[in-house]
Parts: sequence; C-alpha cells; structure tokens
Amino acid sequence: MGDGDLVLAWPRPASNWFEAAPVGNGRLGAMVFGGVRTSRFQINDATVWSGDPGGPARALADVLAAGAGPDRLAEVRQAVREDDHRRAESLLMSFEGRYSQEYLPFVDLWMTLEGGGDASYGGRTLNLDEGLVSELVQLGGCTVRRRTWASRPAGAICVEVVVEGGGIDDSTVDMRLELSSPLRVVHRSAGAAGLTLGVEVPVDGAPLHEPDVAEPLRYGAPAGGGYDPFAAAAVRIETDGTVTASDGAWSVAGMSRALVVVTSSTGAADHWARPADLISSATRKEHLARATRAAEAAVADGGDELLHAHRLDLRALLGSAGLTIGSRRSGTFDVERDVLSGADEGLVATVMFQLGRYLLASASRPGAGPPANLQGLWNADLRPAWSSNYTVNINTQMNYWGAETAGLPECHEPLFDLIERLSRTGADVSRELYGARGWVTHHNTDMWGWALPVGMGRGNPSWAIWMMGGVWLAHHVWEHFEFGRDLDFLRDRGWPLLRGSAEFCLDWLVDGPGGRLDTVPSTSPENLFVSWRGTPESLSYSTAMDMALIRALFAHCLDAAEALGLDDPICEEIRAALPRLRGPEIAPDGRLREWAEDHPEHDPHHRHLSFLAGLYPLGQIDPDRTPELAAAAARSLDARGPGAMGWSWAWKIALRARLGDARTARQLFLEATRPYSDDPEVNVPVDGSVWGGLLPNLFSTHPPFQIDGNYGIMAALLEMVVQSHGGLIRVLPAVPPEWADGSARGVRCRGGWTLDLTWRHGELVSLTIRDELRDGTRTARLRHGATTAEVTLGAGETVLLGPSLNVRERTASR
Repeated sequence: MGDGDLVLAWPRPASNWFEAAPVGNGRLGAMVFGGVRTSRFQINDATVWSGDPGGPARALADVLAAGAGPDRLAEVRQAVREDDHRRAESLLMSFEGRYSQEYLPFVDLWMTLEGGGDASYGGRTLNLDEGLVSELVQLGGCTVRRRTWASRPAGAICVEVVVEGGGIDDSTVDMRLELSSPLRVVHRSAGAAGLTLGVEVPVDGAPLHEPDVAEPLRYGAPAGGGYDPFAAAAVRIETDGTVTASDGAWSVAGMSRALVVVTSSTGAADHWARPADLISSATRKEHLARATRAAEAAVADGGDELLHAHRLDLRALLGSAGLTIGSRRSGTFDVERDVLSGADEGLVATVMFQLGRYLLASASRPGAGPPANLQGLWNADLRPAWSSNYTVNINTQMNYWGAETAGLPECHEPLFDLIERLSRTGADVSRELYGARGWVTHHNTDMWGWALPVGMGRGNPSWAIWMMGGVWLAHHVWEHFEFGRDLDFLRDRGWPLLRGSAEFCLDWLVDGPGGRLDTVPSTSPENLFVSWRGTPESLSYSTAMDMALIRALFAHCLDAAEALGLDDPICEEIRAALPRLRGPEIAPDGRLREWAEDHPEHDPHHRHLSFLAGLYPLGQIDPDRTPELAAAAARSLDARGPGAMGWSWAWKIALRARLGDARTARQLFLEATRPYSDDPEVNVPVDGSVWGGLLPNLFSTHPPFQIDGNYGIMAALLEMVVQSHGGLIRVLPAVPPEWADGSARGVRCRGGWTLDLTWRHGELVSLTIRDELRDGTRTARLRHGATTAEVTLGAGETVLLGPSLNVRERTASR
C-alpha cells in the first residue's frame, strides 16, 4: 500500500453479492466475498455470452422473411404523417427481432481453510489505487493473510495466502479448493497438475423481463455449425504444502503459503479477436490446454512478481488523474461508517470519483475483451436484469462519459472495437431493413454486434425501436479524437465510423413541411406522450434527441474531414442537409420540447432525459452561447422532479453542472450516494419517482444494480470542477460552497490540454495547464468566474497560472 492510497474497508465477510469486493483486468473479473473458513470468488469472463457469431445475420433474415423492409417502412411513415400512431406502431413492431444476448456468470472458486482452534475474521479491504483485496483471518493460533488481485499482465485472477504461526506447532493450515459453474459443466478434472473445468455456454438467452419464454437459456450447437460455445477455466497452485486431488477438488495439507491462479480460454474470445471469421473456433481440448498454459506461466512467475507487475500496470493507469474534495484523499475508510453515512460529503465525492475510475480500469482494457456492459464486468445471475447487455440509448454511453476527462482514454478503446463490429452488422440492417447506406444500431446490442430492433414483435417502440443508437455511439469516436487529437486514430478508425453513421442519417431523413428534413418515425427513448386521443403513444417525428444527435454527428464529420484534409462528397450532402434540420425549440410553458409537437408527457417525472442531450453531453446548449435554451433546459429539469435512480441521478448532476447550478448538482449528488434501502418507510418515492442509491459495496442501483450510475457519477463530478466544451475551458464552473477546498490533477480537456488545480475557501489558488500535443505553439481559452484569458503555450509547455489566470511560471517541454 502506498502512502497516498485510498482504501475501502469492511469488517465482515460479504453475506451476499452486493457486499463483495470487485477486482478485474478487463477480461476476467472476480467478486471477492471473503470468509473465516470458506470463501467464494465469483468469477466472470468478459467473453462468456449466450449466442453465437452468426446470430445477428440469422435474426435479420427472419425479420425480412416476415415482411419487414423498405416497403413496410413507407407504410409506417405514411401512418405517422396521417397521425395514425397506433397503426404505425403495429407496423413497426414487425421490424423487431428477438433479443440481444445475455452476459453470463462463468465459474466460482471456493477456498476452505482448516486449522485447529477458534476462527475469527479480521476484516477485508479494497485498495482503489492498486486493485488489491486484502483479508485477515485468525485460525487457531495462526494469522492468515489473503490477498486477491486480477492481473492484466498475467491474464489471471490471483489469490495469495500466507500463514503466520504463533509457534512451531501452529504455523500451517490445510486448504481445499473447488471449482464450480452455474453453466453446463462438460469437463471436470482435478489432478496433481491442477484443476480444469469446461462448460458449455447457452446458444440463446431470453431476458428476465420475458417470463413466458419456454426455454430462457437454450444449450446446443448454434445454427450453421463451426462455432463451439465452450469455455475453459484452469486453476494452478504453487505451495509448500502437500497437494492431493480427489472428487474434482484439491486438498493442500500443512501449508504456510500458497499462490492460486485462475485463467480462461473461450470460443467467444476467438471471435472477438477475429470478428470477420464467423465460424472458426479452437477445439475444446485446445481451449483447456490454452487455459492450462496461461495458469502455469502465471504460477511460474511467483506471487511477488505477479503482484509487482500488476501494481505497475494498474498504477500507471490510475495514477494519471485524481480528484480530492476536502482534505482526505488517502487512508483506510470504513465503508459503512465513513462513506455510506455521508458524514463527510467531500470524502464521499473523493471515494466515488476514484471508485468510478477503478471500476472502469478493471472492466475495460484495450485488447482484453468487450467493453464494460450494464454491470461492467461482474455478474452472478444466469438471467441478469436486462441481460447485462449494452443498452445504447444512454447506459453504454454513460459508462464511458468520464473515460477521456478522467485520464483513462485507453479504457475507451474496447468500446470502439464494439462500434466497429456494429458498423459491419449494422450495415446489413441499414441496407436490407431500411434501404439506406451506412450502418445503424438500435436500442440494445451484445458482444456479437446485434444491430436489429429487439422485442420479438411485441416490444413497445418507445424502447424497442430507436434508430439513433449508432449515431450516439459515433459521438464517442469524435470525443476520443477531440481530447487527444490523434490523427492516425481519426483517419484509420474514426472517419469510417463517422462517415458510415452519417450516410445512414442522410438516407433516414425525409422531406417534411416547410422544406425541413425529418426523422420519421421517431421516438424519445423509453418515454411516451399523451396523444390527442388521450392515449399513451411513442411514435412521432423529429424528436429533440434525434435532431441533437444528427446535428452533432454532421458537425463532427465536417470537422473530421477538415482535420484530415479530406475532400469527400459526403461533406456536400451534409452541408446541404444541416440548415434543414429542426433545431431545439421552446414550448409555450417555457420548457424544451421533447417531441416536435406539444404533447404532454405520459410520465412527467420520467427517468430518461434524452431531450436534454444537447446540453450534456453534446454541448450544443450553453448558458453563455444559448441562454434562452439553457433556461428552458433548467425549467425542464425542474419539471422532471428531484427523484431518480443511479444513472439518471448522474445525468441530472452533469446537466446541472453544465448549467452552472452548483447547489442543485450537490443536492442530487447527496441523493445519489445515500445508502439504498428497500424499506418503504425509508425509501419514499417523490412525485412518483423511483429512488435508488448505493449498495454496501458502493455499487449504484435503481434497483437493480447497473454500473453506469458509478461511471456517470465519476464523469459528473469532473463536470462540476472543469468543463471544456465549445472551445473554452471553464474552471470551477459548478463547485458548491460546501466543497470549499479541493484539488484535481490530470484532468484532460478537449483540444489536447491537461489541467491540475487547487482551490481553498472557495477560491482558485493555482492552475497548471499542459500542452499534450507537442505540435507547435497553441492558445488555450480559459474562464474562471468573470475572468476569461487566452494563454499561449509552446509545444509541450507547462504554464502555472494564478487565481486571476495570470501567468506565474512557464516550464518548457522536456
């Protein structure tokens, strides 16, 4: 443990999953329960999903065979124009395929310690700076220290057990190791060389919210053959005890130390690494051998080397940035007493920021596997809420809102891998289903690149059919470039994705009244309006969300083409279309319009804030540049009410920060970080809103648990401290007076700048800005309070500024 580390502590073992401590390396994750004698390590592999590589193509063929396609789309559009929304909904539901697939649990490692005398638990900790869970167990006269980490360099879950005895007769313990799985086990081996477990993964899964599906998890060979839904786990041990194997388990007698590692190999990982190859897969024997070789290599390194390499790897990532509210950044803090109590809200903010960064670095690493899903990397349920998939009408995007600003741009990369897969599967859907160029993605997706609408023909279009999922994902591609200005990335990966998404939008737009271009049909994700018939309906045209996303995408394309020096014909199409797009509009009641017409909301306090995306994250609405629209956005937020759930609270905090409303942002943060309770006397809904909070391990919940609340809070906290949209860096734009002292370091800003800053008694003390591009002399525009300054920096130069943004010191690039 380093002197400046932030450590969470629990005095007891976890009694359930929501008390367990997470570790992860982007591919393998574990929830560490701890225990006096028996301890559970619930392990996930990021590539263990139901389904198979050919699933999206087969589903598209089924939908087309049922009659969906461009001709029926024309009928849908005609029905919307005739205000026959019910007919439009009925027709559009025929475009729905089945559901995207499920992220599944993998294996459980069970460790049982035996020793003479009484046993007691000395507590467990999670170090958020080095990803290490430490436990202390008193077993008879022995002190047992156990440490668990997820090593990215070794690709393994590692558990080290060290026994310290009180004397020569009580200096060792016995240990038993077992490996199990909730999936279908088809291979189990325990021998002198170690444990191996082979499981079959379901080839189809139905979400929990479809209770009437006859076979919610279906095993067997996928249609078309070739792909084998198999996953292997291997356990190896290095110990000074005597190892014997029996009944599929390992027993270790008389040990004073042991290193246990768990590794994996899956058919789905082969596909993730080679997505163009839909059918080839290693044999089951090869997967078992791969996992075994990886475990043996890790054990050969030894515990000290494994932990040293892990610490170097994770600290290099997490050490790049930090945020401290108040004075306490380091130390060991009891989660219940020091965090969930809310006694020191500055400490709570500090913990939640670093926890969000730690969880992202643990769940999303380049080259490791698919991006963070609805539960990040961690899931113990065979039918998790919403399949623990990728919900791309807000949740997946929120997972990565803080990746750039919080100094974790590398963690953004797995999302781009997924987007590239969607650009391939989504191109087929765009062409065949809509007769359009480019690529499209709807409301849900999975590691296989599901791009169809979901719902099985009975999903309400308000959530099942939203054609802008890919457009919003493409915004992340541009954001990554905006912060790092990597032209190679933009040219090789970014531009094809942006261009393809723009092609779809250009073809999706249709001529409307007054020379406008409209999106028809159009929804505002998951929300309903009350029609003139008095019925709740979903389909309209040119919703605020659609228009904001398309305007942003078109602007990104033009900026990208300029940055790359491209003369692409699509730019002329975009320039011709942009002036014809509907802009944000203010309704007679002073709020922003969510729909093109003034429909009342079916749920005035709805959790989704889609129509405010132009404020955050897109940065199109701003109190300085568009004050009337900003005021309308504030009135819209007021009308939505204070109630929320984890991710919705995070979005509201960020929106209030963009409005400069520090008081409300803080109040929402306090609500979002209170302990969750299912006691109706404690958790009282306000204005019909659902209230969430934090679970005992600080996971954010609606309920149920979704990790986007954790990631969104991390991003929103930084928005309160630094903002960099619209070509202006705003310093302390929404820090409340209660957070009078604080500091931030390594805050990345659009344009290739990095900031460090300190404030005391509510006033800026110092600000350091660094040029990260090292590409000639550049000028940064900054604002603090009423002061705006332009600061010119040489290539790679660092400049120290005072409270009035005056230059105090310059340091040349080294």
